[in-house]
Amino acid sequence: MPRVPLIGRLSPREYIALVFGLIFIAFEGLIRLVILLLLPRILINWFYERSRSLFHFLGGRGLKKQIPRDPKATPRVNALRQAKRSMADQILHARDFGELCALHGYTPEEHVVLTKDGYLLGLHRISSTKGQQNPRPGISTGKPVVYLHHGLLMNSEVWVCLTDTERALPFVLVEQGFDVWLGNNRGNKYSKKSIHHGPNSTKFWDFSIDDFAWHDIPDSIKYILEITKAPKLSYVGFSQGTAQAFAALSIHPQLNEKINVFIALAPALSPAGLSASIVDGLMKSSPTLMFLFFGRKSILSSATMWQSILYPPIFAKVIDASLVWMFNWHNHNITPSQKIAAYAHLYSFASTKSVVHWFQIMRNGAFLMYDDEVMSPVVRTAVSSYRPARFPTKNIATPVVLLYGDRDSLVDIDVMMSQLPQHTEARRLHTYEHIDILWGKDVDRDVIPEVLDALKRYCEDKDKLTGIVNGVKRTEDETDGLSDSL
Repeated sequence: MPRVPLIGRLSPREYIALVFGLIFIAFEGLIRLVILLLLPRILINWFYERSRSLFHFLGGRGLKKQIPRDPKATPRVNALRQAKRSMADQILHARDFGELCALHGYTPEEHVVLTKDGYLLGLHRISSTKGQQNPRPGISTGKPVVYLHHGLLMNSEVWVCLTDTERALPFVLVEQGFDVWLGNNRGNKYSKKSIHHGPNSTKFWDFSIDDFAWHDIPDSIKYILEITKAPKLSYVGFSQGTAQAFAALSIHPQLNEKINVFIALAPALSPAGLSASIVDGLMKSSPTLMFLFFGRKSILSSATMWQSILYPPIFAKVIDASLVWMFNWHNHNITPSQKIAAYAHLYSFASTKSVVHWFQIMRNGAFLMYDDEVMSPVVRTAVSSYRPARFPTKNIATPVVLLYGDRDSLVDIDVMMSQLPQHTEARRLHTYEHIDILWGKDVDRDVIPEVLDALKRYCEDKDKLTGIVNGVKRTEDETDGLSDSL
């Protein structure tokens, strides 16, 4: 008897979720078409203004609304509060990586690397300190090199969209004497081009974590080392940016010789699943259902449309609610103004296939390569006749330092350590979840010093650094009351 897909694999509850999910996706798609094709811009702006008025009527506070002065605070603290809110508003409206850097006083370089399979990836470089500009861009500076890579559905902007310069890791690193490079995955805002396929083609989006590991990471690192003339670099990844490095280092033995230390922020390897039980069960039962919901191109591509028509504080509330539901992340360590500013730069295009890959990993409980065999074997025996290939992560020779939040629902540190080589170090960040390791109000005290310490221990050109310290300290007067009020 032929096997009918899905029947018998899903519970009645999951079938109900599937039906309602499809209805919701169809309804959202219809609304998107109406907004993009039928509504004039003036009407869209009207809806935006009405959402802002409603937000303020219900007691919300936007970025431009003045903060009442605290009579108990010093004039300097009150001035800092207003300046921080003004900075957050400017970050919110910054259009790209260059404008974000300019707000903090830095001038970046833009580079493009061609991968072996034809994708053009955007790279950003910050090699000069605040207020300075490299007079000879595109060549070696002789400084130690650090490469930063973002997470899923992100781009390089997530590293520099902070309201304080001292909390932005790239800026701290460049002030400490590093030549800082920031990568971008194929398909995102800065890498949406290929010499073979256009972004409207399904073939353009036919990539998963495998492709990041085989091409994007090693090809980007090769380009950076060729430009800088450095023998090695340090790698700092966030979330999926760590998974891509785990994968790349495990399948490219020679790549281990080019990286002196791999620092994994909010590491991702084989997460147990999502906090939203219905979504978790549904996608684990059949990960390829994602293709049914979102198609075979980019996933959640309508996010930018909703961002443009919703008042930013409302958009931030929607993101917060989604993160609580999906991952049980409450992000209490991130101030409201930082959320409003940074959430505007949170989303970037990614392939549906790369998300399907993650659900395959969750379903199998192992860090596997993408499984092209959609259907599981019909007959199950005591000894399995089929198993997708695994990334051999225990073969990684590069020193690995994990910085993980003890409240991160995607990290089971014992399971993760069992899949990594014995020389792996783990540093627990108390009360941290996931995104707050990037944007938390105290990352300059809790996270950045750990990164600097690891870089100092493994960097081969310590004498070229300008004296690594334990983060950038702020005075008590400057910090008193700021976090709570913002």
